[in-house]
This record gives sequence, C-alpha cells and structure tokens, in this order.
Amino acid sequence: MPRHNERAAAGTPLLQVRDVAVQFQTVDGPVRAVESVDLDLAAGETLAIVGESGSGKSTTAMAVIGLLPGNGRVTQGSIRFEGEDLVGAPESVMRGIRGGSIGLVPQDPMSNLNPVTKIGTQVAEALLAHGVATKRDVDRRVVETLEAAGLPNAAERAKQYPHEFSGGMRQRALIAIGLACRPRLLIADEPTSALDVTVQKTILDQLQRMTDELGTAVMLITLDLGLAAERASRVVVMHRGRIVEQGNARQILEDPQQPYTQALVKAAPSVAAVRLRPEVFRARERSAAQGARDAAATAAEGKPVEGGEAEPVDNIVEVEGLTKVYPIRGRKEDFTAVDDVSFAIPRGQTVAIVGESGSGKTTTARMLLKIVEPTSGSMTFDGQDVASLKGRQLREFRQKVQPIFQDPYSSLNPMFTIERIISEPLDFYKRGSSKDRAARVRTLLDDVALPQTMLRRYPSELSGGQRQRVAIARALALGPDLIVCDEPVSALDVLVQDQILRLLGDLQREYGLSYLFISHDLAVVRLISDYVCVMKDGALVEAASSEEIFTNPRDPYTRRLLASIPGNELDIAV
Repeated sequence: MPRHNERAAAGTPLLQVRDVAVQFQTVDGPVRAVESVDLDLAAGETLAIVGESGSGKSTTAMAVIGLLPGNGRVTQGSIRFEGEDLVGAPESVMRGIRGGSIGLVPQDPMSNLNPVTKIGTQVAEALLAHGVATKRDVDRRVVETLEAAGLPNAAERAKQYPHEFSGGMRQRALIAIGLACRPRLLIADEPTSALDVTVQKTILDQLQRMTDELGTAVMLITLDLGLAAERASRVVVMHRGRIVEQGNARQILEDPQQPYTQALVKAAPSVAAVRLRPEVFRARERSAAQGARDAAATAAEGKPVEGGEAEPVDNIVEVEGLTKVYPIRGRKEDFTAVDDVSFAIPRGQTVAIVGESGSGKTTTARMLLKIVEPTSGSMTFDGQDVASLKGRQLREFRQKVQPIFQDPYSSLNPMFTIERIISEPLDFYKRGSSKDRAARVRTLLDDVALPQTMLRRYPSELSGGQRQRVAIARALALGPDLIVCDEPVSALDVLVQDQILRLLGDLQREYGLSYLFISHDLAVVRLISDYVCVMKDGALVEAASSEEIFTNPRDPYTRRLLASIPGNELDIAV
C-alpha cells in the first residue's frame, strides 16, 4: 500500500489509456466502437465515464481488463496499468491481473452469477483463487465480504442460491465478489443500477472507504449523472465512441460546455423537477382548492374523505388491507411480503409505489395483475372484486389491465418479429380481422414513435429504448384502462429514459390511461407521478400527493430515502 501512495504523490497515473481504438468485426464489416480515447486514473481516484447506451463507455472499460468479445480487439494505442502495457499481453498475464489487481463488477447479476452454486461458494472461489483467504478461514472472510457489500444476515445468505435473492441482493453479491480481493483498480459497470437509493448509498460508501483506506482507484461506468457528480472527482463524457468532454465532475455537470453534455444533463431526472405535464395542468393545480388536493391525497391512501365538501374522486382501483404471506421452506415462521396495504388509483392519473428492494412494491403490483393471489385483503377494479374474477370476466380484466416490465429484452420473445410481438395479444383475443389487426399494429408503432420499418425486425436488432417502446406498444394493443409499470426505465440511459417518460405522459393524456408505477428511483417518480405510496418491509409508511411527498415528507423513512438520492444537492441548470 505505501507504494500506491508514493505513486499517487509522484503524480504517475495508476492507469494510462492513450489513443485507444476498439474495433468489432461484424457480418457487415468492421465497426469502430471506440476512437482515440485518452484518459488517466490515479491511485485512490474515482473516475466516472458517462454517456448514453452505445457511446463506448463499457467497451473502453472491457478493453482495459482484456474482456472484449471474441470479435473485438484493440487496434491502436496503449493501456498501461502500473507502467505495464496490457494491450497484447498474454492471457496468462491477464488472468493474474483480473480479480487480484483489477476487479470487475459487471452490470447484470443473473448473467454473471452461477445459478446452481451457493452465493457463499462463489465468493469463496474468488478469495481462494487469489490467495486472499485459506480454506480454514474462508467461511469467515465470505461473511465479512458479504456484510461489507451491504447484505444483511450474511451468514445465512451465503448458504442461499441466486434465485432466492431479490434483484438488488443479487447485485450486492456480485459487488461482494468484485471487492473480495481488494483490487488496486475496480471497474464498476453500472454497479448500482438495480439498487434502491439507500442500498445504493451503502455500496457507494463502501467504494469510497476502499478509495480512502486502500488507495484503490475506481472506474465507474454509469448512466446516473447525479451519482457521477457526487461520487467521482472527474467525469469523462463519451458519445459515439469518442470523448467529448472531461474534467472536474461537478464543474462539468453544473456548467457543461459541449452540446451533447448539456443534452445529457437536461434529460437527467431530478427530485427538484416538476411533474411532466403541460403548463395548463400545472396552472390548474396551483389554482385548485386545498380541499380538493387533500381529498385526492386521502384517496391515494385508500381512506374515505372526511367532511364531504370536496368533489369525490373516481378511483379505477381500490386496494384495502392487502396482505401476502409466503411459507419459507425449512423455517417455522412465514414471510410477510405485503402487510395490510391500502391505497387507491384515481382514474386517468399515476400512483407510484417506491421503496427499497424487498419492500413489497413488486409483489403488490403482481397481486393487482392477478399473477399472485393475496393471502387476505380486497382489490377492486372498476368496482369489481379482482379476487373473484373468473372465466369471461377474468378475460375482460386481463385486457383492461396490462403490464410493462423492467427488462424489455427478457419480456419480448426473441424468436418473434416486432410485428408478431405487438399483434400477439390482438390475435389471442381475436380482435377484428387479420387486416384490422395489421392496421392496429401500424397505428401502435406510430403511437410509440417507431418507424414502420421495425415490423420485420427482431428484438436483438433494436436498442434498449426501442425495445421498451415495443413493450409499451404491446401493452397498449388491447386498449387497456390501467397499465402497471414495473421499473420500466431503470435499465435505460438518461436520454432514452427522458423520451420514454414523456411518451408515457403523452399516452396518458391522449387515452386517459391510469398508471401504477413501481420504481426505486425517486427522481423518476417525481417526474411521472401524481401520488406516491412509500413502502418499507411490506407496509405502507406514507401516502400523499407527489408534491407533498417531495416537499414535505412526514415519515423519517421517506426523508431518509430522499436524502440518499445521489446528487440531490447539485445545482444543475442548463
């Protein structure tokens, strides 16, 4: 460790990337993914690389660690780590560097965790492979490593498999593996994209401690500009394989000089933002009587309105005392995922449910979709008891309530063309003639701003944002009244995220849609929601209008969530 400090003091970068270009060989010929990239990273420094999907930021990071796909290679330049050029280094040398000297936290935990191996065993493999632990003390070191990554009950969790973890817990396990050997350089590719803000803060605090105590450098690949500004000392902005701007993190994001950086900052959601709606809606809100606002907020809580003077709220959904209990194999005590939750969704408006991973928000949504049956409580949709729906009534309910899931690639059949994906619900419910259905599909593509040329393509040929638009078009196909959006923009970069949120707002106004919006990103929730329900450990701790939640939160847990948002104190104005 002393030599790391001496190196930093001497001003010699731990990592030097000079004039690097990366090329991929495709069926259509060579494609240059990265062009003439120059960057330095000192020991103990955190450098963030930001940019939209396809900008080359992850490709640059994978070039550093020598993990480019088989059809990719570095065609020019040098990548020096502690003075040694890694370009062209033998695989035997790179295997010694990976994990021990350079750690990696990849983005997708399900693709990078072995589904048939216990989490503790996977952490132990990393510790033993690099000589960080012995067989005698490896179990203790596994528990310490999982605890450092923010996993509660680490000793028990180490004995579980990835499928027994929530998405956020799987991401934390992957981070534990990346940090296991305390590398000198950690490449973190979207390490917290699947995590709620409080757990995200735990992980980022751990990375900060490593930087301060061990002299570990961090290369942070992220779509979150607030996170980049708050956690990195310097930011590199990439666009179409090139660096367009780099320098002091806060200076760049508070006063960007390049048009592309300005567009990124402008598109980034913020808790200080207002609801995405025309000015006429905002003016109407400001002039509305306080009684009406209180009535709407009370309706969002699922409680009767007192006084009777305010105009009654037309609720499309009413949930009362909703509870879901799961029996746990090998344990006497059951697990209560949702505990006595009550709320309502006013017709034509958006109610968001926020909370940490495991708070019960997705389970609540699945019960409303009738994918999961509740243990107790009631749910009504348009006055009908959802639990009692069967036969024809259930078929009608399925057509009126549609989901949009988090990962559009996993929710779209990769063997179907876009045309078949969108027409599938129309075919299943036999809506009109084949000619009518074909015309409906083309109208839906127009609604989500996709060209007609997409019809013959497959999901693998589309970008993440385009795939999510296809998922939205499919959800709209049957003309639903309610759409349940489960983390629909969490995997998208800020520019595409901004487009999708605005699209959802436009479609809501055009078709009078109601939304139940599930998210761990409070800045996104501020943009899309009329009312917010905050959940913790399966229970509803606070429910009110979006304005009230974000300007005057009453519950300490809500205040803690808001305080944990990266970059929430930045003064960003473009």
